[in-house]
Amino acid sequence: MRLPFRRRRAAHSDPLSLTSLAVSLFSLAASPAAAISFTPVPSANLDLSQLGRVVLAGDFSGISLYQFAEQNEQQFQSNGSQQLLAQMPNGLFAPIAKTDASIRTMCTFNTDHGTVVVLGGNFTSIRAPGADAKAMQSTAVALFDPTTAAITPLPGLSGQVNALLCDQDSNTVYVGGSFVGANSTNALAWTGGQNWVNLPFAGFNGPVTSIAKASNGNIVFGGSFTGLGNASAPSTPDGQVINLSTATITSGSSSTSAGFSDPRNIICKTSGADGPGNTWLLQDNAPGFWQATFNHGFRPTKLRLYNTHQDGRGTKTWRFTALPINGIMNFTYIDPATNQNASCTNECPLSSDKTVTFQDFHFVNVIGMNEFRIDISAFYGSGGGLNGIELFEDDIFSYAVNDFNEPTCAGIQFPSTATATGPWTVTPSYSSTAEYLTAQLAAPISNTSASVVFEPDIRESGHYSVNLYTPGCLQDNTCSTRGQIKLTGQMTADPTKSSPIDVSLYQTNNFDKYDQIYFGLIDASSSSFRPRVTMTPLAGQSLTEMTFVAQRVGFTLINSTGGLNGLYEYAPGAAVNTSDFTKSAFDRLGASFSTGSAVNALATSGDVMYIAGNFTSRSARNIVALKGNDSDAQSLDGGLNGQVLSLFSNGTNLYVGGDFNNTLDKSTDGLNHVAVYDTSKNSWSPLGAGVNGRVLRVVGMTMNVTGSNPEVVVSVNGDFDQLLAFGSNSAVDVDGFGIWVPSQGNWLQNLNLAVESVDGILSASILNFTGGPSLYAGSLSSSTLSASGAAILGSGSLGRLPVDIQPPTNSSTSTGLTKRDETLAEGNLQGVVSVVFDVNNGRNLTILGGHFTAKATDGSTIHNILLLDGADHDRVTGLGDQISANSTFAALAVEGDILFAGGKIAGTVNGGNVNGLVTYNLASRTFNTQPPVLSGGNGTVSSIAVRTSTKDVYVGGSFTSAGSLGCPGVCFFSTTASQWNQPGRNLEGNVSALMWATDSILLAGGDLRVNSSVPSFLARYDASTQTWDKYPGADQLPGPATVLTAGTSDGAQIWAAGTSSKDGSTYLMKYDGAAWQQAGQSVLQPGTDIRGLQVFSLTASHNSSALVNEDEALLLTGSIVLPSFGPAAAVLFDGNSFTPFALATTTTTTTNGGSSSSSSNPGSIASVFAERSNYFAKGGGNMPLVFVVLIGLAIALGLMLLLVLAGLLLDRLRKRREGYVPAPTSMFDRGSGLQRVPPRELLGEMNRQRGGAPRV
Repeated sequence: MRLPFRRRRAAHSDPLSLTSLAVSLFSLAASPAAAISFTPVPSANLDLSQLGRVVLAGDFSGISLYQFAEQNEQQFQSNGSQQLLAQMPNGLFAPIAKTDASIRTMCTFNTDHGTVVVLGGNFTSIRAPGADAKAMQSTAVALFDPTTAAITPLPGLSGQVNALLCDQDSNTVYVGGSFVGANSTNALAWTGGQNWVNLPFAGFNGPVTSIAKASNGNIVFGGSFTGLGNASAPSTPDGQVINLSTATITSGSSSTSAGFSDPRNIICKTSGADGPGNTWLLQDNAPGFWQATFNHGFRPTKLRLYNTHQDGRGTKTWRFTALPINGIMNFTYIDPATNQNASCTNECPLSSDKTVTFQDFHFVNVIGMNEFRIDISAFYGSGGGLNGIELFEDDIFSYAVNDFNEPTCAGIQFPSTATATGPWTVTPSYSSTAEYLTAQLAAPISNTSASVVFEPDIRESGHYSVNLYTPGCLQDNTCSTRGQIKLTGQMTADPTKSSPIDVSLYQTNNFDKYDQIYFGLIDASSSSFRPRVTMTPLAGQSLTEMTFVAQRVGFTLINSTGGLNGLYEYAPGAAVNTSDFTKSAFDRLGASFSTGSAVNALATSGDVMYIAGNFTSRSARNIVALKGNDSDAQSLDGGLNGQVLSLFSNGTNLYVGGDFNNTLDKSTDGLNHVAVYDTSKNSWSPLGAGVNGRVLRVVGMTMNVTGSNPEVVVSVNGDFDQLLAFGSNSAVDVDGFGIWVPSQGNWLQNLNLAVESVDGILSASILNFTGGPSLYAGSLSSSTLSASGAAILGSGSLGRLPVDIQPPTNSSTSTGLTKRDETLAEGNLQGVVSVVFDVNNGRNLTILGGHFTAKATDGSTIHNILLLDGADHDRVTGLGDQISANSTFAALAVEGDILFAGGKIAGTVNGGNVNGLVTYNLASRTFNTQPPVLSGGNGTVSSIAVRTSTKDVYVGGSFTSAGSLGCPGVCFFSTTASQWNQPGRNLEGNVSALMWATDSILLAGGDLRVNSSVPSFLARYDASTQTWDKYPGADQLPGPATVLTAGTSDGAQIWAAGTSSKDGSTYLMKYDGAAWQQAGQSVLQPGTDIRGLQVFSLTASHNSSALVNEDEALLLTGSIVLPSFGPAAAVLFDGNSFTPFALATTTTTTTNGGSSSSSSNPGSIASVFAERSNYFAKGGGNMPLVFVVLIGLAIALGLMLLLVLAGLLLDRLRKRREGYVPAPTSMFDRGSGLQRVPPRELLGEMNRQRGGAPRV
């Protein structure tokens, strides 16, 4: 059990040195981390050169390629925890430190050892981002070193920090919030990078929400306070009675006399009467002790002892030891004999005067304890003893465990108490200050599931701080099931004198914490009114089970100088005059505000300070400005007509968020909860048309929107679920988060650009500070590309398709382990499920099918199937309204001019019902005559495969007939005969996947039976023999094959994936032509859902593997859960290891009555789709030189041969033109009368014809 913190009563202590607490920038065990850096991962090297257009389709609203090891699909936390974030080079946000609650403010501070970032919030622990990093206890404030990434908790505060100001000129960090530290309340300073220092005015009597430095160098505090001051003891001290009746009481050397041996005799005995049952005695002539052990901690201020006079006995001297610290306490008391003040330590006297009923001893030091012992060292008569004991404190608590509240025997008129309803059990205190109640609740969680009503013993009306104490979740191992709670209450009998308590809080803190839930007037308890706080679970939480804890509520009376009203100007180094606040323009401005005002935010621009909050004055409401030393405030068009909660200043633009919709003079429309004020033009402008709910935070960011240079954008967080429509922009459903892009004059969610997707909560930022990148505080999920349902895959990049697909409504992502046909039948598929490209007859169509809603080019709504016409300026159209909007298209194929679309389909086309499959003429853009409907089974189509040689369209799914034709599981439609046919007659069952291994071999995966009796998860159809049989070795598959793909170009090897019928696990296997091989058996984690498989050629080889060729890789799509990483929407397998390839997030919009809300979850990719299926073709690459030479020679010889042939052909044509005729070629044509001529005559004739020399 942890004890309540120690505080010296009514005394100021020296500055609390962190060195004295063994804490400093270097003495504290900081997290072992390196500087802010991100680790690039190797390129995937996919060869897309032979594929044409490539699209990744699925259920996502944002998608990223896996480029850095720090990327993951983890969504922003909805349990109240946050992170310190930095942007990776690809624009994504990665945590560099994690806290168990919110980080509300940050600033940079230069120390002798470099620049550190000071973090403030309501967290109780902080740790490095690694999964194995240990949480370090750090209440409300910590340091982060951006050079080393070291994290250093700063102990010394208890509560929460709302504001920080790092003032380098004075080497001081000013801290404001709702906390206690050193001897200050709600304001403190950290100086020289080493020490906590009390400010001269000891803090404020209410919480501080903002701190800024004025142009004159003074420090301005803003908040909900009415004066300087600190926590105060009640005017009647020691008013709360500590319950001894429920403590465990033990003793040493007790008397054996009947009626006098029980040490409990003296509890709840205040009369001082001696006698059996009233008196506890020690043995004769022996010292002894009386000890009480409690199940809660407390800080006593007064001890009251009743001495015994039984038989002349009595206690003479004693000492009080606090346990478990084993400290002997010091007391002051009034000596009854002299009526003088006295003090004692280890031998405190007790009078034997019978007229003295009791004596009061006041503790000099107020410290925490949960056990104490009174040792009696000397006695009167034959031995010591006591007649009664009481213990008192100043702290006002109401405990959920009633045994810790004031005892009923004390006779208190309105004692502290608690009333608990629900399945509560008492939980040990562990490291907390007290035992507490725990209730295990099951969904649905409502505000009636359990409750605790706390009623304190308030004896004095006044201004109080009311704090709820929550035990940490690490100690009882309930962090995963902790949720949110709701606190309500009324503190005054007249409701107009105080605001009701209406607060929602998280209970996900790792260590003990307290939250201020109320500050203001509280009436004393009376017979007609009692202050009370009711705690219940927050209704509507999306938890299957919730651990609800209740410990205690504390009430602290606040002392105050008065004279302030939400603003205070502090001049460092000058004396603080608590009696005159009129010299400061800021103090005078605060004094002009109405009672109950609050300053929520301060911002500076040049020499002007802007003050915003919930206040009214004679000239302005909710926002004003003070310039330099001007004594009069600027009204800013009279201010705004609702409270301002946040400010962000960027150049001459002041961005304002809160609960307003116009200026006070109603001069500017569209200022719905968020606006911008131009400080150079002194004018208001809307951000679009604003949002439909309260804005809590306005925080600056940097993003690459239109180029490579980042620009400042503005994030808006709050209680809204819609960015309101304006101009040509429709309303956008969101989850309390939007980003305004000033350069575009629009919300990021409206931009039709390749921009990032960001969602979550952003509470603070430091933009481009010296020494590191921009840092952010919050909880964000981000993707490099904002794209819904489909994205273009390029070489190492992603691009947007020019389509507008809306987030799904009233549904969640389908990433569970479910068979594909069952998922389809249950209607759980979301997003884009199938894509097909049509380039026939001059068309250039990209067709998307699935379950989604999109906008057509003409502004109409498209359901579930979309045609993107690249030949018509990317015109987007649908199929009309003849198909039910509840349909889901799971498979698409084009044969000729006809689109075949299958899935869970219903509707009426051309007057006839359709089911499972619909056809559409892409040339005429009309529905043609539909094939007879599919029926039986679930009536769904899961896969379509076209046999190119015959143009027959094969469909597989859950059906038993096509029209009147019995056709279970697989049927084909003859496009030439326009009729259904059954492929073979020996297959039954449900088919999940079809694939042509060759032109005549069709593979079918699913829950099948061959020849009516032989079960098989994979079957093979031979089109030449028209028969089915089991695929070789299919008995080795552990469940139906729901996904198939070719492992080689000839189809001899295949990959199959599915879900085991035995244990529901996901399997991945390859048939290598001879046997089945398992892959990823120990890698694919529970929750994995493989929805697509595809082998890709690579541009660079990897290590050889028996499963995958070294120049290929297998891409798995769906939701693949990997060890130490989590889910990924696409994963590459090289035969040796699995590596994330693409990560996705999805946004789901839930409509409830007239309101809607959005939430972000991990997304999934259904599959990869290519314009050309040349996955095994090798593109690019360098050929060996010898082959280059040989090919060159072959080309040269070929060219020479062509030239010779061309020459011969030209010569023949010339001769024909000149009249040449072919010579006779047959013996008959040569003439039959040819006579044989003797050689001598022939030679003689030749000689006669030839001239020559004369003969001699």
